[in-house]
Amino acid sequence: MGELAKWRKQQWVRIGTDGNIKGPCGTSKNKKNPDRCLPKRKALSIGKSARAATARKKKREQKGGRKVVSNTAKAKVRNG
Repeated sequence: MGELAKWRKQQWVRIGTDGNIKGPCGTSKNKKNPDRCLPKRKALSIGKSARAATARKKKREQKGGRKVVSNTAKAKVRNG
């Protein structure tokens, strides 16, 4: 199975700064500073506060000009 097929199977979802799941990844209205995306399984396995923390980190650091922002420790996605 190709990498794109694996990614699509994971059902990535968009996380808002309030910690709620907002919908599928790639549907953020703000194209310059989009929301954090996580695989649905990962998003559901961590608490709402952990989802909010990683989303706030992404928004804060992208606002400062960073292009790539890593997840918080609890929200790290491990492939394998």
